[in-house]
Amino acid sequence: MASAISETMSGTSPGSGTVAKTASSEMPSSSNQFGVQTMKKIGHRGVDSTGETTYKKTTSSALKGAIQLGITHTVGSLSTKPERDVLMQDFYVVESIFFPGEGSNLTPAHHYNDFRFKTYAPVAFRYFRELFGIRPDDYLYSLCNEPLIELSNSGASGSLFYVSGDDEFIIKTVQHKEAEFLQKLLPGYYMNLNQNPRTLLPKFYGLYCVQAGGKNIRIVVMNNLLPRSVKMHLKYDLKGSTYKRRASLKEREKSFPTYKDLDFIQDMPDGLFLDPDMYSALSKTIQRDCLVLQSFKIMDYSLLVGVHNIDHAQKESAIVDGQNNSDTKRPAAQKALYSTAMESIQGEARHGGSIETDDQMGGIPSRNARGERLLLYIGVIDVLQSYRFIKKLEHSWKALVHDGDTVSVHRPGFYAERFQRFMCNTVFKKIPLKASPSKKSRTMPGLTRRATQSAVPTHLQLTGESKQYLAVEGDLEQGESPVIAFIIVLLPAPLSTHSGFSFRCTLRKARPPSPNPTCR
Repeated sequence: MASAISETMSGTSPGSGTVAKTASSEMPSSSNQFGVQTMKKIGHRGVDSTGETTYKKTTSSALKGAIQLGITHTVGSLSTKPERDVLMQDFYVVESIFFPGEGSNLTPAHHYNDFRFKTYAPVAFRYFRELFGIRPDDYLYSLCNEPLIELSNSGASGSLFYVSGDDEFIIKTVQHKEAEFLQKLLPGYYMNLNQNPRTLLPKFYGLYCVQAGGKNIRIVVMNNLLPRSVKMHLKYDLKGSTYKRRASLKEREKSFPTYKDLDFIQDMPDGLFLDPDMYSALSKTIQRDCLVLQSFKIMDYSLLVGVHNIDHAQKESAIVDGQNNSDTKRPAAQKALYSTAMESIQGEARHGGSIETDDQMGGIPSRNARGERLLLYIGVIDVLQSYRFIKKLEHSWKALVHDGDTVSVHRPGFYAERFQRFMCNTVFKKIPLKASPSKKSRTMPGLTRRATQSAVPTHLQLTGESKQYLAVEGDLEQGESPVIAFIIVLLPAPLSTHSGFSFRCTLRKARPPSPNPTCR
C-alpha cells in the first residue's frame, strides 16, 4: 500500500530506523536491478558482470528510472500547494513516498523493483528554483522528458554523474555526510545567493534520496557548468595547491582528461588573459565567493575551468567539411538565470571588451599566450567539504611529511587566501590597457630610438644628501616644430608637497643644440 509521509529531519540519517527496515524487507537483494553483484568498484560506483554501471549495487538504469519517477511525483504534488514565504522549518522538512512496482493510487506502475523516494526541503528548493527563473514545467521537462545521460568521466570520488538531455542540469550522487552538510548549509547559503545571484558557487536545485536494496542513494541536482554541445579542448580542476596536483597517467589516458594545478602551470605558464574589466569582475566574484565559503568553514573546493579554443574549433570544423558536429554547434540557451560563466560574474563585464568573438556561447572570452581566442567555462565545485576533525588530522599528517602550505587540505581562511592568490595571479591575467594616442610619445623624424636613449638617460640619480632624481618626459605637440622636452623634478629625501621644483629645457631641431640650452 502506497504511503506519502511528511517527516521532520532529526539527528539520524535519512532512511534510518523503520523506513530503512521497510525498504530492506520489500526489496530483494538478488535482482538484476537492486543488489546486483559488482565486479569492480571505485568507492560506491562499480561495474557488474554485464558491464553496466552500478551504485551501491543498484544498476544505473534502475537508478535513473527511480529518480525520474520520484522527481515527477514530488514536483507535481508540490505544484498543487499554494505558494508562500519560506519559513525556517521548511529547510528541515523531508517528504517520503513509496513506489511499489504494481503502482498505487498515488504512484504509477513501473518495471523496477520497489523503492522509496525522499525529497528534502521541497518548499525551500522550490523557492530557490524560482530565484533562478526555473519554472516547475521546465524543471520537469529537462529532467524527466528524456532519459538521463550518464557521464563516463566521473572522477576518483566514486560518484555517479548524470546530465539532462537539454544540458541544463547535472545530477550527482553524494555521500551521507555531504548531504547532511548541505541540509545544514541551506539557510545561510541561499541567503547569500538571494542577495547576489551572480556567483561562481554551485546552484543546488534539489536534494533527494532513493532507498533501494536497503541502501540510501542521495543525489543533488545542480547547474551544468560544461555544456556537452561545446567541445572543451582542455579541462582543469584547480585548487591552488601543488602537493599531488598533477593528473595521473590513468587520467591522462581518458578521452576527456581533467588536469590539475601543476599541469596548468606547465601548459600555460603565462596564464589566461582577460580584458581588464572582465578580469576585475572575475576577481571580485572569486573574492566574494571565497568569503562566503570561509564563513561557512568550507574548504577543499576547486575551480573547474573548461577551455574551448575557438581557433582550433574553426580548423576542426573546416576539416570535417561542414558536417554536423555536435561538439561545435551552439548550445541551446539555458533556462536558468545566472547559469552560464558570463552571467555568473559581475554584471558590468557581461559585454564588450577587446576580445571579440562571433558567438560567446555563454563562455568568458579570453586569449592564451599565443593569441588564440578562447572561451572559458568556470565554476566552483566540491563545496560540501567542511573543516572538520578528520580534515584537521589529514592536514596535520600531511604537513609532517610535506610543506604545510602546499597541501590542499588546510584551514578555511588560509585555503581561501591561497585559492584567490593562485586564481588571480597565476591562472587569470589582465591584458594591459592600450595607451591612448594622445598620451603616446611621438618620435621625431630622423631621430632614432637608440640616439634618443644614448643622449637622454631616462633615470639618473643625482648626488647630494637630498637624493634628487632626474625624470625625463617626451612632450611633442602635432604641428609644432620637432622639440625634445625635458621635465626635471628635484625631490628631497622625505617627500613634501612644497619641496622640489621643476624647469623645462627645450632643444629645437632647426638649429644645432648649443652646449648651454636655454631654460625657462
